[in-house]
This record gives sequence, structure tokens and C-alpha cells, in this order.
Amino acid sequence: MLVTAMIGLAVSIYLYIIKISNDKSLCIQGIGDCWSVNNSPYSEMYGIPIALLGALAYISIIGVLIFERKFPFFSQNSPYLLFGITLTGILYSIYLTYLEIAVIKAICPFCVISALAMVVLFVTALIRLLYPSRY
Repeated sequence: MLVTAMIGLAVSIYLYIIKISNDKSLCIQGIGDCWSVNNSPYSEMYGIPIALLGALAYISIIGVLIFERKFPFFSQNSPYLLFGITLTGILYSIYLTYLEIAVIKAICPFCVISALAMVVLFVTALIRLLYPSRY
């Protein structure tokens, strides 16, 4: 989970840098349309870039994974915390993917990587929740 969350964090930071720098050259040309998606009205919520919110979600996941080995609260509650964070993340990723396909009509390959990372994290969190004795 830690490696997947770090990949998601790296992608989110990259998308955030593109957003705040407003530099189209940072988007890889010929692979999807990162620029259109990252500059659509849906790339922000209340003025906060979605990429920043994604980065905060991945940081939260990483924090729970690190703290579960050090603090009793996290060791007891990490399956629930991880499930909650990843459930929220996957539901929002589904919504954003819908917007890319149906509304914006452009696909951001980095957004797809982030969504896939969240799917992997959600499935893993669900397994950890259902089978706690294995972790």
C-alpha cells in the first residue's frame, strides 16, 4: 500500500505543479489531454486544486500506514481509517473519470494513474478490513 500511495502522491504533486505553474509544456504531448482536464472548471473545488486534495489524501494514507506501527490508536483503527479514506477517494475518482469522459471529453493519463492507484488502495484497504488477522 505504501508504494502505491507514494505513486499516487507523486502523480498528484505533478498535476498540482502543472496547475499552479500554468505551464502547458509540462503535459506530455501525444498522450491524452492533460492540459484540458487540468484547466477545466472541474479541476478545482472552491478554488482548491483537485490535485492538491488528491495529494492530501495520499499523504493521509501514508501517514496512517506509518503511524499504525507506532501508535496504538492507529494500530487499532487503521483498517477503518484506510477504508474510509480510500472509499472517499475511489468514489471521487469515479466522478472525476465520468467528468473527463462525458463532460470535458478529454482524458488525462496522470488522472487515470491516480484513479488506478486509488482502486488498488481501496481493494487493499477492503481486504485489510475484512481479514485483519493477516495484517
